Amino acid sequence: MQAQKKLLNSVEGCVDDALWGLVSGCGGLSVLQGHRVALRSDLEALKGRVALLSGGGSGHEPAHAGYIGRGMLSGAVAGAVFASPPPGSVLAAILALWRVGATGVLLIVKNYTGDRLNFGLALEQARAQGVPVGMVIVADDCAFAVPSKAGRRGLCGTVLIHKLAGALAEEGCPLEEIVQRVTEVARGIGTLGVSLSPCSVPGCCPTFDLPLGEMELGLGIHGEPGIKRSKVGTADEVVRTMIDHMTDPSSQSHLPLKAGDSVVLVVNNLGALSCLEMAVITGSAIRCLEGRGLCIARVMSGSFMTSLEMAGVSLTLLLANRETLRLFDSKTTAPAWPNISSVPLTGQIRTVKTSSQEKTTEPEEMTKEGPHSALLRRVLDHVCVSLLARQEELNKLDRAAGDGDCGNTHARATRAIQEWLQGHVIPQCPGQLLSSLAGLVQERMGGSSGALYSLFLTAAAVPLRGHNDAGAWADAMHAGTEAMKRYGGAEPGDRTMLDALCPAVEELRKLSSAPNDGQIAVLQRAAERADRGAESTRDLTARAGRASYIAAERLTLPDPGAVAIATILKAVLSALKEGAEASQSESTLPGAGIPFPIK
Repeated sequence: MQAQKKLLNSVEGCVDDALWGLVSGCGGLSVLQGHRVALRSDLEALKGRVALLSGGGSGHEPAHAGYIGRGMLSGAVAGAVFASPPPGSVLAAILALWRVGATGVLLIVKNYTGDRLNFGLALEQARAQGVPVGMVIVADDCAFAVPSKAGRRGLCGTVLIHKLAGALAEEGCPLEEIVQRVTEVARGIGTLGVSLSPCSVPGCCPTFDLPLGEMELGLGIHGEPGIKRSKVGTADEVVRTMIDHMTDPSSQSHLPLKAGDSVVLVVNNLGALSCLEMAVITGSAIRCLEGRGLCIARVMSGSFMTSLEMAGVSLTLLLANRETLRLFDSKTTAPAWPNISSVPLTGQIRTVKTSSQEKTTEPEEMTKEGPHSALLRRVLDHVCVSLLARQEELNKLDRAAGDGDCGNTHARATRAIQEWLQGHVIPQCPGQLLSSLAGLVQERMGGSSGALYSLFLTAAAVPLRGHNDAGAWADAMHAGTEAMKRYGGAEPGDRTMLDALCPAVEELRKLSSAPNDGQIAVLQRAAERADRGAESTRDLTARAGRASYIAAERLTLPDPGAVAIATILKAVLSALKEGAEASQSESTLPGAGIPFPIK
């Protein structure tokens, strides 16, 4: 294995650079000269109050310096990455806070041996100089059923103690009272972490190996492996496993919860999960807890105590009564504390109906089938099957020019259409059908493709209101294409889906003058021109769309949107040929099964 790439100036100076960056970007912080210590800039405001000091190894940002401010910490001591800070720096911070007139200093320490030793040594040295110093050790880890002699580790629950103790200090409570009250609250905090990847200390290899598709349950915040390795499940499954483990009464480190209890939920990003994943996990945790009859009083979701770039999450639960919530809701100027709703979340209305969701009576033309409804259904079926068959191929083409989801985007639309077909008739008015499909694509397809297809279908529906002849279909295709060009900003030659669509539509306009028995031939030529147009994009320079941001020499494959258009037209042709053949076996009229030869 190799050391992971990181954007640093140097491995040796990364902690100092990070501390300087934090202080430089926040007007309320300053650095204690000669030490890796961040302090409040307004130290004079601590006169007559207890000062709060925390810290530990770096790599857990924003913990702990991000929680410095009125109503939270007075200072934080930073050690090297994942290493406890030296007692000399802790002592220097204590003395700096004491000398500005604080009535005492409270040390808030995570339960790791190095932190206990170094903060404890500084505490004893400060007391020897006459400084009143107290210590609260946070041990909120729920991983081990039988904790070792070292006890439960201090994890993200430490941040909650910063907040509660800071609120008490801001109110002027004496040191002894703060120690007693937050120690009691800390007994009702539990945390458990899960990770999909290890992390790596700057300049070093990853801390452990984790095969693809597996996760570690119950790991700490210093890159150490967890207590159990298993296959990655869905967010709901992983969250349920975590909460089951945290509340298992057979474990000595479990958090006792019962229906009716009120809790604060903290969903903590360990470093590298996306915001999307965090939102999904938050929803899973809320559903799981409410399903157990718990009242969720507050929710924090974000990065609060990380483990460098570890792709994982920890869940913290705090048993909260009214007084705890009062302290939790108190104001703070700490830059990393989030803006949190101060109302209970359980019981809140989470869905609001829009007027479009109110049940309305469909017009008669939407509930009655016409003579060509069966054939139109066949066409839609062919289009859906063809696009789904090319899903991965379209994704592969898109990976060269975009975000690699063209096939998935079209698959969303096709599955939505398939679902719609199961519960709806094909209306006798083709304009009504296209309008329905436009709304469906707009809602379910998403992205620029969804908007473009919806524009096309919406504009194409107008010429087909009350008409179903070849000329109307030709006009519809032209109107849809012009709408895409007008709002999308692209033209033929720009390496987009228009390079397949425009030549096909040009050919389809000949339907207006083609005899009934020649219409299939027009469709055949249109599909062939779409196919050639899609292939031609291989040699075009992208001037519109996402591919226009990619260097031309990297675009050597056909445009995926153009390929999708060619696929759709070939599927339409195939379905109409089948329909024509089936119709001719039942009727003496040539082409009677095609939906538009009604003159």
